[in-house]
Amino acid sequence: MTLPGVAGRHYGPFPADTCGTSVARFVSAVGDEPGRWHSHVPPAYAAAMLFAAAPAFLEDVAGATRSLLHTDQVFAWSRSLPFGEPVEVTGTIAGVRSRGSTHLVTFDVAAAGRDGPWLEASCTFLMSPEPAAAAAEEPEPPIEQRGPVDVPAPAPLPEPGSELPPLQVSASRSDLVRYAAASGDLNPIHWDHGAALAAGLPGVVVHGLLMAGWLAVAAGRHAPGPDPLREMRIRFRRPLRPAAPALVTGRVTGRDASGADLAVAVVAEQVTVATAGVRVTA
Repeated sequence: MTLPGVAGRHYGPFPADTCGTSVARFVSAVGDEPGRWHSHVPPAYAAAMLFAAAPAFLEDVAGATRSLLHTDQVFAWSRSLPFGEPVEVTGTIAGVRSRGSTHLVTFDVAAAGRDGPWLEASCTFLMSPEPAAAAAEEPEPPIEQRGPVDVPAPAPLPEPGSELPPLQVSASRSDLVRYAAASGDLNPIHWDHGAALAAGLPGVVVHGLLMAGWLAVAAGRHAPGPDPLREMRIRFRRPLRPAAPALVTGRVTGRDASGADLAVAVVAEQVTVATAGVRVTA
């Protein structure tokens, strides 16, 4: 099967798990605010919703690609989602743009429950039959080693133009396995050294959607209640290795009666690895 041949293909609907136990496992894996998500699903759980549908899509394209890079991600939330509400997830390959053997593939996901839509998402992947790079191999850090990690807590939103308080983040190789289990993102480049090398990486790398989760946590602590985020547009710029210390930084770019716009980034060793624009609710 060629990649252009899958454009327009639909997947699902698939049931999504919204039980409190599964959500709590995900909240712990992302490092969200302890005790905050006791009755509702956090925005970052969008990653688990995405991976209710993504495995069927990835199985379809597996034979046509050796390298798969997640380059951009958009999430849009419509409302709060209580624990246990039945949710179904559908996916669509919205488009394939090809240049030679390299393909830019857009995969759209929607999650809706008994009370209407909760999430719309759009993922952009760069796919190729060849490794994306030829990075020099690096040794893996000890399995539990990670950099400093802050426990997030509610914080007042600064005025427009002001900097957000930084949030220290990091993930050990064990953390990546826990996140894979909690999210359903089982891509072996996040836990298997050989698979990461075969993809052209120096070794195992942190999940892009785990970094997106850190960005969502850093932004969401400035908006109370079960529905803190309205939209997040993320660009994954460079891979992040496990155990590397990183900071989520940001600033308020605008504010009105309905909410505020934030520009946030994950920065490791003064190098930006992911950026996002986030709309938080009032």
